[in-house]
Amino acid sequence: MVKLVFDIEPQSQLRPRAAYTRAGHIVVYDPKVTHEYKQRLRSLAQQQYTQEALTDALKVDVSFFRPVQKSISHAERARRIAGEHRPVVKSDIDNYVKALFDSLNGVVWRDDKQICDLVAHKYYTDRPRIEIEVSEVNEEVNAS
Repeated sequence: MVKLVFDIEPQSQLRPRAAYTRAGHIVVYDPKVTHEYKQRLRSLAQQQYTQEALTDALKVDVSFFRPVQKSISHAERARRIAGEHRPVVKSDIDNYVKALFDSLNGVVWRDDKQICDLVAHKYYTDRPRIEIEVSEVNEEVNAS
């Protein structure tokens, strides 16, 4: 099992942009903020995970810890930090996952298409970060 913690504020995958090249072709690319976030996340992963990229079917459990908004009461802040109130505001959890998985391609796993099982969580915190556990899918499990 691989356990990694990235001390970075989670960001969601923004919609891709499209542009025409001088040759008249269309190219699709990530917005600058998404591109820079993915590069930083990839760099953090490369620092922590130095083995070969995993190649088998994978199970991933990921937790996104986002900061509490500043415009709330002290009582509500305490409830959020304690986990009584969870983030039900933007960003969507699937967009957090997309940005993370793209960043870890070729580092932790060969390609995110290998991920067969996924559990994802969003929490509030005073210390924004992403925690991820990756393990190989138990081949003995029968999907009947």
